[in-house]
Amino acid sequence: MKLSRKILHYNHHLHNRVPAIKPPCDVFINHRRIDTKRTISGLLYDHLSRFGLNPFLDSKNMKPGDRLFDTIDSAIAECRLGVAVFSRRYCDSYFCLHELSLIMETKKRVIPIFCDVKPSQLRVKDNGTCSTLELQRFERALEEAKYTVGLTFDSHKGDWSEFLTKATEAIVTNLIELEGETVRKNRKNFV
Repeated sequence: MKLSRKILHYNHHLHNRVPAIKPPCDVFINHRRIDTKRTISGLLYDHLSRFGLNPFLDSKNMKPGDRLFDTIDSAIAECRLGVAVFSRRYCDSYFCLHELSLIMETKKRVIPIFCDVKPSQLRVKDNGTCSTLELQRFERALEEAKYTVGLTFDSHKGDWSEFLTKATEAIVTNLIELEGETVRKNRKNFV
């Protein structure tokens, strides 16, 4: 099915569900802001928004006065799908690892995107600011994400347009599958 048809199909089912409740966020984009906000994460957010999806990207959805953890944790809890954009310095960020851990702990489906980094290069570093329990939590989440089928992109050699189309198609396909699972679950509950 072509991408535009998939998106129309997803939006049609989402808006015609009973009850018709659209989640505040279809897709939570987890990323290291300094590495990817102006490139892959920002472009993906814009691309998904143009197709009528409701992505969450901290720099686009948060405003001055928002409580950081409350807003982000709530968006993760309410989203349907997580996209983790891994970059070379991703693991240097407490916030990235906290978000990834929360996505994994809430059993959200996640699509990893490895941007200019290989999964084997991603490691949680102990810089002395996290407890042993937090480090273990981060390591579990990172290992789970690294062993999830995802997408890779080389920003120096890759075709941005082709990648955005491929990533959007993967996201929409997963959203449709998740919607189908929700519909089947609801049918079982009514029977």
